[in-house]
Amino acid sequence: MLRIGILRASSLARPALRSATRPSLMRFQPQPFVRFESDDAKAQRRAALDAKDDLQRDWDAKVLTYEELKPKTLQPTSDSYLIDVREPDEVLQGAIPSSVNLPLSTLASALHLGPEEFKATYGFDKPKPEQEVTFYCRSGKRSTSASDIAKRNGYKNILNYTGSWLDWVEREGKKSA
Repeated sequence: MLRIGILRASSLARPALRSATRPSLMRFQPQPFVRFESDDAKAQRRAALDAKDDLQRDWDAKVLTYEELKPKTLQPTSDSYLIDVREPDEVLQGAIPSSVNLPLSTLASALHLGPEEFKATYGFDKPKPEQEVTFYCRSGKRSTSASDIAKRNGYKNILNYTGSWLDWVEREGKKSA
């Protein structure tokens, strides 16, 4: 009997001993991270973050109507480009007068080419970031994507003919192939 009493007493005492000897995880208080920066470093960091935010901000290129685009096709200038972002096999159906073809599938990589390589590949001068660039496609979806790609690559004067080829054909009275 004595033996059972000792065992009971020791088993009751063990949890108390264990908890008293264990280090408490609740005592650890993480210290806040402190960053020391000069005012110049803060300003540079803020400017870089603002530029990144500006590129990632949702936006819409100015949308052109048929009435606004038609005069540009009749009197093209070297200051502006009308770029068809459809694939070459789609362009065989027809294209808006004075337009050049630069497929959406190659647009992003094309904008990173040098001027000479760009001209050799696509057959026309590479648009400059400050030039007016108007995009169109078949129905307006790819031209919107192209506008976004151009903006993210530093182009500032971007227009989007969202009516695109289908609207052009309808208004010109031609049948699409």
